Amino acid sequence: MSIAFCFITPSSSNASLSKPNPHRPFLSSSSPPPPPPTSLHLRLSLSPTSFSLHHNNSNHHRHHLLTAFSAANDAVSFPGGDDDDNNNNNNGNSGGGGGGGGDEGSSAEDKNREEALMVLAEAGRSLKNLPKDLAAAIEAGRIPGAVVSRFLELEKSPVLRWLMQFGAFKERLLADDLFLAKVFMECGVGMFTKTAAEYERRRENFFNELEIVFADVVMAILADFMLVFLPAPTVSLRPPLATSAGTIAKFFHNCPDNAFQVALAGTSYSFLQRLGAVVRNGTKLFAVGTASSLVGTAVTNALINARKAVNKDSAAEVENVPIISTSAAYGVYMAVSSNLRYQILAGVIEQRILEPMLHQHKLWLSAFSFAVRTGNTFLGSLLWVDYARWIGVQ
Repeated sequence: MSIAFCFITPSSSNASLSKPNPHRPFLSSSSPPPPPPTSLHLRLSLSPTSFSLHHNNSNHHRHHLLTAFSAANDAVSFPGGDDDDNNNNNNGNSGGGGGGGGDEGSSAEDKNREEALMVLAEAGRSLKNLPKDLAAAIEAGRIPGAVVSRFLELEKSPVLRWLMQFGAFKERLLADDLFLAKVFMECGVGMFTKTAAEYERRRENFFNELEIVFADVVMAILADFMLVFLPAPTVSLRPPLATSAGTIAKFFHNCPDNAFQVALAGTSYSFLQRLGAVVRNGTKLFAVGTASSLVGTAVTNALINARKAVNKDSAAEVENVPIISTSAAYGVYMAVSSNLRYQILAGVIEQRILEPMLHQHKLWLSAFSFAVRTGNTFLGSLLWVDYARWIGVQ
């Protein structure tokens, strides 16, 4: 870098001095002695290098500017009073990170981070007063600004704010703000539709087999919640596993919760990972189905035994329900039939079809979702009765 100072005095008789001449920094000896300098011109010669300037504006928005300085003809003049602006620019540059330039800013992670920080700035919030898992995901650029906007909206409800203290609920509510409504839909219509399906299949034997009907309804109520919960699409806020974790654990950790869910910007799932989501949810639903069936059949057998004790004539009419075989059969049914139906319902029908069509009409979206889930629940009840009779547990 070279620096040249030029002291210039105004002169009405010499037109050549009206502009600073960088090639003649001093006046000729024939000129009269100049008065004290009235202006100072500083000429900086810099190598033709590009600098990446990082400036944070009032909205905490991060811009990347590439400024090229030429050493051939550029002269920079700093009149009095402008030093503060240049110092501010220098401070902004010194605080930025180096290395990526425009390539880094164009990445999906940086775009997500900038969008999320912009939403927080507009809402007057900061990362410090957000949940730790959400703040870490924003800093890592794993979630876009739309997810942050949804979080801020959900926080306005006391019930949803309390539910979002639990990580699993928070991940599902951030992916679908109607998730809780769908849980109530499923559990609310479960008893009615399953009872109606039982009556459709049994007809005249409905009241004679009321204990079995009751067992099916109890199993349905216990399982309906998990059928909505486990296959629901999520916004993953889970931190990466430790490097010491096994290969299988890492694989299933990176699988989506729904095999058909839409991936967020900067995230992608392979076909194998989506297949892994089906397997992982299948194992969970097998455990849920088996456990709920154990409870349901145990309660049913208790009612049957109580009925036999009161009415001796009914002892030969009604037999106890086989607990182990029925529970295992229901676990397999949930792992296969229920798993696939609810993954398609949540990931394809609702998220990929209904949500884009009715995004601005929440009431219509809820109505269509209610209708589809009611039909799916009724279909599931019919399939279970046929399956149970086919394998001989009923």
